[in-house]
Amino acid sequence: MSHSRLLHTAARRQAATRLRFAALLAFAAPLAACSGADRVVTGSIAPDDYRIRHPIELREGWARLEVFPEVRNGVLDERSRAQVREFAREYRKHGSGEIALALPRGGRDGAEARAAESGLRRALAAGGASGPVRVSTYQVADPSLAAPVRLSYASITAKVDTRCGQWPNDLASGASVIGWENRQYWNFGCANQQMMAAQVADPRDLVGPGAVAPPDSTIRGRAIDAVRKGEDPGTKWKTQNSNISGLSGVGSGG
Repeated sequence: MSHSRLLHTAARRQAATRLRFAALLAFAAPLAACSGADRVVTGSIAPDDYRIRHPIELREGWARLEVFPEVRNGVLDERSRAQVREFAREYRKHGSGEIALALPRGGRDGAEARAAESGLRRALAAGGASGPVRVSTYQVADPSLAAPVRLSYASITAKVDTRCGQWPNDLASGASVIGWENRQYWNFGCANQQMMAAQVADPRDLVGPGAVAPPDSTIRGRAIDAVRKGEDPGTKWKTQNSNISGLSGVGSGG
């Protein structure tokens, strides 16, 4: 074989090798892009929002009130009447079904509770509770302790299932990198959620707002009249401060 033919064959082989290498690069480029996208797995990241770790849930529950009634001259004491009236107003707004009235059985408190039953019923009616009242009794475990009258009705309650004070990871651990990540610890926000669930007046407000009340036509008409007259339609508040600079002895040493 001549020298020129050998050079031509070697050139053809090099060109074929370059074509195969370019084809491999073109095929591998999309695969490399896909492999990089698959590495982002958001499901493996722990939730940093405390509202997700300690969610407030709305459940069917019971609104309860415990009172220690006192009957004086056949009349229920004012404190108990006020508590039961407020309980009845809450029932009218948020409750449903019957009202359960559990009286203690045994000891001096049992007799006091039976004497207060009629007054408790009247206080419920005065507060606007129109549902039926179911009276029952419960046995007092320790007669030496004061036993309350227990009132309850079915209602929607807000509750947090997770318990506060749980520390699944040691924040001061020197054997791991836990705590070095500048992220919220597990117990963060738990007390705030428990407080919110316990203090909310209407648990349904946590889901969405109530209906908007109709506008005050009197205030609206007054504002329109003020604009027509070229006056400021805003509410004017007058503040009167007390002058304490003239008081004798203020700031003096004697």
